[in-house]
Amino acid sequence: MQNILETIMLICFGLSWPINFIKSLMAKTAKSTSLPFYLLITVGYIAGIAAKFIGGNINYVLIAYFINILFVILNICVYFRNKTLDKRNLNNA
Repeated sequence: MQNILETIMLICFGLSWPINFIKSLMAKTAKSTSLPFYLLITVGYIAGIAAKFIGGNINYVLIAYFINILFVILNICVYFRNKTLDKRNLNNA
């Protein structure tokens, strides 16, 4: 039951990342995003993954962790793309 609840939590958190990714791609600006926030979330997911390995509780829940961290990394990539676009737009203004 513990693994099921943890998976539900990760799925609920994880549903926001693809939505944020698409929103950020379309916005083409990094003005409303925060790199420290993304990095803090990444550290949290890494800690969750590490806890699974250290505790020897390696199971299907790790899939949700890895999918979530993948989408956070994609959001970080879009953040840097949008920062570049912001600088380019500032120079062209």
